[in-house]
Amino acid sequence: MESTVAQKIEALVKLQTIDSKLDEIKKVRGDLPEEVRDLEDELAGYETRIGKFNSDISSLEEEIGKNKLSIKDSNKNIKKYEDQQKNVRNNREYDAITKEVELQQLEIQINEKRIKESQYRIEQKNSDIATITNTLNERKKDLAVKKGELDNLVAESKDEEAKLLKERDKAAKSIEERLLNSYNKIRTNANNGLAVVAVKRDACGGCFNTVPPQRQVDIREKKKLIVCEHCGRIFSDVEAPVLAEATTKK
Repeated sequence: MESTVAQKIEALVKLQTIDSKLDEIKKVRGDLPEEVRDLEDELAGYETRIGKFNSDISSLEEEIGKNKLSIKDSNKNIKKYEDQQKNVRNNREYDAITKEVELQQLEIQINEKRIKESQYRIEQKNSDIATITNTLNERKKDLAVKKGELDNLVAESKDEEAKLLKERDKAAKSIEERLLNSYNKIRTNANNGLAVVAVKRDACGGCFNTVPPQRQVDIREKKKLIVCEHCGRIFSDVEAPVLAEATTKK
């Protein structure tokens, strides 16, 4: 059986009431949840950078290993060429072998230079890692404090929040999907989280723009869902004006 407009509005008001209570719980927590998320993202960034530096260091150490092997091979070749020089038959062979020895010596110098450059880069990266690690440890302390504060606040309202979330699920199921989606969209776009409001003192309870008298009549009749022309919030009812009670002294 399809719900009447009045029943739909009643269901929306109930959902809005629950959501407003949940908003109040979250409001008490302030910016802590966002601060915790930001710190967690920051720490993840630092750890990624440290991981990248360690990977770079491993690559540089691998290059150093190759350079050392190359030096070892060059030294072996030099010894081989020097042995060959002892058995040369003429100056041309002697000069050719001497040139090969010089080339191997040059190769050793090049590899030694590369090793020093790689070692310098490793020192720089280790220095960067140490700096980032110090910052990381400090930020971890900040995160521990923030999470502790947040956990305490969450613990204080844990039971109430769980109860409200259960009620919300039940309330949401009583609202047709299209209307629920509209409600959620309006709530997301509203600064105060209000998607369903009443007309108060001839004005929208959300954006405070004036609501014409005839529109107020339509809202009271609840024959169709009516939204604010300015902010798009759904009107639930028109609140009666509060009359100040006159007091007389006797």
